[in-house]
Amino acid sequence: MKARLPVVVIVGRPNVGKSTLFNRVVGRRVAVVEDSPGITRDRLYAEAQWGGKHFVVVDTGGILFSEDDPLTEQIRVQAEVALAEADVVVFMADLTAGVTPDDWDLAEHLRRVKKPILVVVNKTDNPQREQLMGEFFALGLGDVFPISSLHGRGVAEVLDAVAERVPKVDPEAAEEDIRVAIVGRPNVGKSSMVNAFTGEQRTIVSDIPGTTRDAIDTELQYKGKRFRLVDTAGLRRRGKIQGSVEYYMAHRSAQALERADCALVVVDGSEGLTDGDKRTAKLAHEAGKALVIAVNKWDVKEPPDGLPRQKSLLKKDFTKIIRNQAPEFSYARICFTSALESAGLEPVLDTVMEAMESYTFRVPTGRLNRLIQNAAFERPYSSKGKSLKIYYATQATAKPPTFILFVNDPDLLHFSYLRYLENRLRAEFPMEGTPIRMVVRERKREER
Repeated sequence: MKARLPVVVIVGRPNVGKSTLFNRVVGRRVAVVEDSPGITRDRLYAEAQWGGKHFVVVDTGGILFSEDDPLTEQIRVQAEVALAEADVVVFMADLTAGVTPDDWDLAEHLRRVKKPILVVVNKTDNPQREQLMGEFFALGLGDVFPISSLHGRGVAEVLDAVAERVPKVDPEAAEEDIRVAIVGRPNVGKSSMVNAFTGEQRTIVSDIPGTTRDAIDTELQYKGKRFRLVDTAGLRRRGKIQGSVEYYMAHRSAQALERADCALVVVDGSEGLTDGDKRTAKLAHEAGKALVIAVNKWDVKEPPDGLPRQKSLLKKDFTKIIRNQAPEFSYARICFTSALESAGLEPVLDTVMEAMESYTFRVPTGRLNRLIQNAAFERPYSSKGKSLKIYYATQATAKPPTFILFVNDPDLLHFSYLRYLENRLRAEFPMEGTPIRMVVRERKREER
């Protein structure tokens, strides 16, 4: 089992530069950064390393103790969860604003956390500004570091201090996580599903579409396997994306899909299958990811009396609708769940594991060639008076299973015949839940 990496949590009031520091530490633009306060709402995780130490950095939403807004309260809850698992806390403040009442409130709260705390004063762009830092020592939380997260000034010194305070853990001494991107249209229940899986408020849930703005990583242990669930912002049609924040939300969701093994496409069962759902599934298919469709809010769809016979018929009908309207994803498994009622969650994770077995499956070369040759013999193919000859087949890679066919003339192979060969593969081997890629190459005469 993979050893737990140390956790470094960045906290502070809104708009002090937490996400800019987070992106600089992890070495890439992961968090959405805007001048507007409140852009980061959930916790955002990413791995980083410094001085031979590997650790997880957590970006949190801006913490305010003086507002009663429901989203502000949920941000505070998110920060509390992050602080509970922290090994080191980085408390970030803004030099240009000085020590504010919100800083004092947060400092008082952090005194009860009993974790190593580094006070980082952002926007200290030059040595002259360091002379203004005296009041931050009065917070009484620990060492104070002047930095500019935008320009990188002083960040190395902060990371040196972090490396001194965290244990050394080998990130490779572990079984690889199953990375699952939870994707779908806005407000279909993606964040609620993450919370239901973990049994706690790991991501912010609101009826307001667009509440999730970043791709949020959550770790989960299930049946001896370690999952990394990535809650993403709702995917909209490109023409409906407005402003830079929505652009980066969509970009982060696409990146989360790229680094995942499996896409869990969440569909609103109370609305049925929409064009937006099909576009989302198509993105996962084109990215070559294992695919599971989770029909959420099924408690709304079920009849009030909940008779098993009626439930079975309803699920069967809904499955038939999906298969008829999206035949290109017929390999995807379909699960029915209710995140609100925490119902049907284990079958979803079981199905993801089954899809991952297919996604990583390798076909022995001998069996593959016998199957392909038998399929070609039973249904020979020709075009324009020329017969197709398949000389040899091999599996090049898994994730997803990708096969290379060496033939006499690649131009002869119509996509319908490739679909026939794909169906034969699926009938013979456990390929449910994963796309299959086929690459056709000409075998030169001298190679025969």
